[in-house]
Amino acid sequence: MSASGSDLRVAHLDADAFYVSIELTRRPELRGLPVVVSGTGPRAVVTTASYEARKYGVGSAIPASRARRLCPQAVFLPPDFTTYRAVSRKVMDLVRAHVERVEVVGLDEAYLDLEGLHSPRAAMRRLLTEIKRATDLTCSVGIGPNKLVAKVASDAEKPAGFVVLTREQACERFGPASPLLVPGIGPKTTARLSELGLTTLAAVAAAPEETLTARFGPNQGRELRRRARFESDGQVSQERKVVSESRERTYDYDVRELPKLEASLQEMTRALCESLVTHSRRGRTIGIKVRLDDWTTVTRAHSIAAPTSDYETVFAVALRLLREYAPPRPVRLLGVRVAGLTHDEPSPSDARADMVGETSQMALPV
Repeated sequence: MSASGSDLRVAHLDADAFYVSIELTRRPELRGLPVVVSGTGPRAVVTTASYEARKYGVGSAIPASRARRLCPQAVFLPPDFTTYRAVSRKVMDLVRAHVERVEVVGLDEAYLDLEGLHSPRAAMRRLLTEIKRATDLTCSVGIGPNKLVAKVASDAEKPAGFVVLTREQACERFGPASPLLVPGIGPKTTARLSELGLTTLAAVAAAPEETLTARFGPNQGRELRRRARFESDGQVSQERKVVSESRERTYDYDVRELPKLEASLQEMTRALCESLVTHSRRGRTIGIKVRLDDWTTVTRAHSIAAPTSDYETVFAVALRLLREYAPPRPVRLLGVRVAGLTHDEPSPSDARADMVGETSQMALPV
């Protein structure tokens, strides 16, 4: 079965090993070697790794210390996000020059609305050629009838993949795969599906809807079945909705002293609010995140009467939440967050003096 032009509505473009690839354009002598981009602290994690390093089990988000054990011969480079953002802008400008509706979902990936293009395949190949010429980056592309098929297809043959699938072809090709393959189905859900004997996407797709809704509830049960069948109604949106913004810090060593935590919280809150003001964003829900030395993760949040980006307001709420929680164990990570963001103009009297609202809390064993 081949996809006709009318079936090819969405493309997902994903730059291959984006951060590493940028580093290799600056250090061509490292091509072909295992290269890892990561921080340098004792608790740093891997940002990304070259495909040569991935053969040793090195992947994004694993501790850098573990990456060094897995691949001691790897070259480790510190991240340069200023450069990464600049290259990302250049790539996305090229994408927008070819396609009118683009939904950017990260520095290195985007969904493209292909409706109205005479030859979607040819258009995407021309785009890949221009990106390669302008940035020396290769990208993988998935094309399909919806965002879900396009996303999974783009991951199927990395690097430099170009995969075009109908929904039916996606079901056939990925049916034997674990449900983890599909975005939106995480490890915990996969484990619960396995308890029902549903260990593949094909099994989930064929399962009676009542079996899934009985275990996961009517909404999630139906959605799991739809995702396993690669059914998706999501449209490509030109605006990426930012609903929250946060800053967090993982300490090199566990911190017991509350004054030290408060100083970190103040520094992060100031940076967060400066960013909110720069982007004209304000939010009503202020929260903190605390990860203890035993990896227990606790969040606290408080909603105020009106949206704000005022540093003093945000810090006062965050500080109170931290003091009320009073971490019972040494702290590994601390973060601050403002959610429910809007772009409304601030009211004449900000929310500084009015902190009416309810505090929510959650302990998340990790």
